[in-house]
Amino acid sequence: MNNTEELPNDNVEEIVLPNDELAENATEETVEEQEAVEEISETEKLQNELAELKDKYLRLYADFDNFRKRTAKEKLEMFQSASEKVLGDLLPVVDDYERAVANSKEGEISEGIALVFSKLNAVFSAKGLKVIEAKGEVFNADLHDCIAQFPVQDEDAKGKVFDVIEKGYYLNDKVIRFAKVIVGS
Repeated sequence: MNNTEELPNDNVEEIVLPNDELAENATEETVEEQEAVEEISETEKLQNELAELKDKYLRLYADFDNFRKRTAKEKLEMFQSASEKVLGDLLPVVDDYERAVANSKEGEISEGIALVFSKLNAVFSAKGLKVIEAKGEVFNADLHDCIAQFPVQDEDAKGKVFDVIEKGYYLNDKVIRFAKVIVGS
């Protein structure tokens, strides 16, 4: 006898489908799977498109916000410096007046003219015009224009402004005219 025993097939039922039915069931399952894959891929496509549109929107919004801020800043700077040309043209007149006062005898310049000049200075101050203090300061090429050097004996005076030939001016913390100075060397 063989070591292998044959088991009876009483409990096993075989379902036999004709080839057409097998093919039909397989086709239905494949179509359902394809539809599911198509639904997933269509959903993924829509999600990707939505993500791209959100990204474009955020970038466009950021660009617009930057543009708005830059335009507001430029407008503010324009208002602050609108009078720069006029004030710059008036500075030689102020220089002439200061030279006239410095070289005049007492009582030669009337009190009325001095009052007009003080009002003019008040208007300049209100517009943001300030004098660049230079005498005794360390020479700074961003503020001063050195037109000559003067030999000095004191080591502390070397590299410092010895004399101011023409005052420099700020307009709202922007240099509109450099101070013309003589520097100790």
